Amino acid sequence: MSGGNPTQPFLRACRCLPSEVTPVWFMRQAGRYMPEYRAIRARHTLLEICRQPELAAEVTLQPVRALGVDAAILFADILLPLIPMGIRLHFAEGEGPVIENPLRTAEDISALRDDIAPHDSLADVMEAVRIVRGELGARAPLIGFAGAPFTLASYMIEGGSSRNYLKTKCLMYHEPDAWHALMGKLARVVADYLAAQVAAGAQAVQLFDSWAGALSPADYAACVLPHSQRVLHDARLADVPVIHFATGASSYLPLLKEAGGSAIGVDWRAPLGWAWRQLGEDIAVQGNLDPVALTAPRAVLEQQVHRILREAAGRPGHIFNLGHGILPETPVDNVKAVADMVHEFSMRLTR
Repeated sequence: MSGGNPTQPFLRACRCLPSEVTPVWFMRQAGRYMPEYRAIRARHTLLEICRQPELAAEVTLQPVRALGVDAAILFADILLPLIPMGIRLHFAEGEGPVIENPLRTAEDISALRDDIAPHDSLADVMEAVRIVRGELGARAPLIGFAGAPFTLASYMIEGGSSRNYLKTKCLMYHEPDAWHALMGKLARVVADYLAAQVAAGAQAVQLFDSWAGALSPADYAACVLPHSQRVLHDARLADVPVIHFATGASSYLPLLKEAGGSAIGVDWRAPLGWAWRQLGEDIAVQGNLDPVALTAPRAVLEQQVHRILREAAGRPGHIFNLGHGILPETPVDNVKAVADMVHEFSMRLTR
């Protein structure tokens, strides 16, 4: 990887290099639990924020200023690359994203564009990356991100969120050619999108496979792994750290490693030490506090944080994070307290 011997704890951990503190950042650290974000959201829709680079940059920077985290993650939405592909979507209040033209047939999939040129079609995102990098300087690195092909395909087929992914799995089982055609298109789009973010200034990227836990290990290996592998391989060619994160996938962590990434995100359903043993010592691990624990009394929260850090045992390559995103009900003070706890306790462990 480029960058020689980085000095920032997050980038060092991604490379399994020792650091005097364990780096910490939080998935969805920019969002509804922060009053600064709610003030902006009261005047703008989510898509409006994403389409105005100055606003997206401001929301990205808010938690860095407020929390003392070791990395910023770009504020965007994982579904943005679907719009230039031909998907129409909006966000319903209290319901999340709604796909207005869900995929139902092989013809629908054939009609999707996969030559979207993200520097042009998603230029607002790239400009937000450039603004954030300029504002951050050496204070903290910037993480870009994208949704993984399976998670994006699930949204496109289901029309939104789902409990059982019935339509998605039916397409996967009944029309394998159409399924792999869709996943191939998404892999190309996502790989190009991540590369564009790196070219714009992102110093690391994360691939979110938020719904991969809906799959059996066999189905993941046959129907998803090859496409995620393409994305992750191409992302590593950009010569920056690549974090591969999937929720509910503890039963097939070695498959996630096989798919690729310089770090693997682990959710709260598996003990961190056990997960690291499944993955091997040659890869960085990110995680894995239960997001609900951020609402716990401070003494309980401290116990949870210390437990995870003890499981990591001060080994190089640990990035402290949640097992999924921060919930809207989370007290900001608790999030900042965790960042402080991680820094203070990890320094004691490494002395």
